[in-house]
Amino acid sequence: MSSISLKNQRIVIIGGSSGIGLATAKQAVEQGAYVIIAGRSQDKLEKAQQILGSESTETHSLDNQNEEDLKSFFEKIGNFDHLFTPGASYVRGPITSSLEIAQSCFNAKFWPQYNAVKYAIPYISPTGSIVLMSGAFSQRPLADGASYAACNGAIESLGKALAVELAPIRVNVISPGTIHTNFNWVGAEQKTRDKSYDEYTNMNILGRVGHADEAAHTTIYLMTNNYTTGSTLFPDGGYILR
Repeated sequence: MSSISLKNQRIVIIGGSSGIGLATAKQAVEQGAYVIIAGRSQDKLEKAQQILGSESTETHSLDNQNEEDLKSFFEKIGNFDHLFTPGASYVRGPITSSLEIAQSCFNAKFWPQYNAVKYAIPYISPTGSIVLMSGAFSQRPLADGASYAACNGAIESLGKALAVELAPIRVNVISPGTIHTNFNWVGAEQKTRDKSYDEYTNMNILGRVGHADEAAHTTIYLMTNNYTTGSTLFPDGGYILR
């Protein structure tokens, strides 16, 4: 079988200015794709474009929790081939948490992805794909994140439902374990981050934290394998098996 690449394809990444999104953008550009990155931070967008190169990318400021912003964004960029939606920011807490904390994951992670797909449909190629992002906590929750686990499980179910509804457009989900990025640690001291990472190494089979480029590789696979749809892949070092 000849290799499949993203050469000359248009990739949209909402949340592509850092972490797994940026790593995916890098790998897509390396394959010859044109990448459209959207995010809240103009500073991060500019830095990402410097890394990726202005000839291969364009950037757009976007609040993905705002439906009108999402609608206008897709109208502006026009037709494209693949969508990846890793951008989210939320707080995890137990069932006794405040309503604000309980709803934060759904408001920042579930509904923005749901609505992104809703407004992307008229512009995405019928031979293209959508990759949503959940988290391995969906399959192996700990004792401090009931709504977070529920949200990730809902995203995985959404991926299956959309694969059926939107076929032949392929829809899949990436569900990472802990990945070594700055994404979840805004404002946290390095000592706090390192302690959390050290704890995670004892929770999976491989005994280490994952890297953004490893999760990105999974995303690129889901974009390029034309016979995979309705699946959830777990680049988690075996977290859900331990």
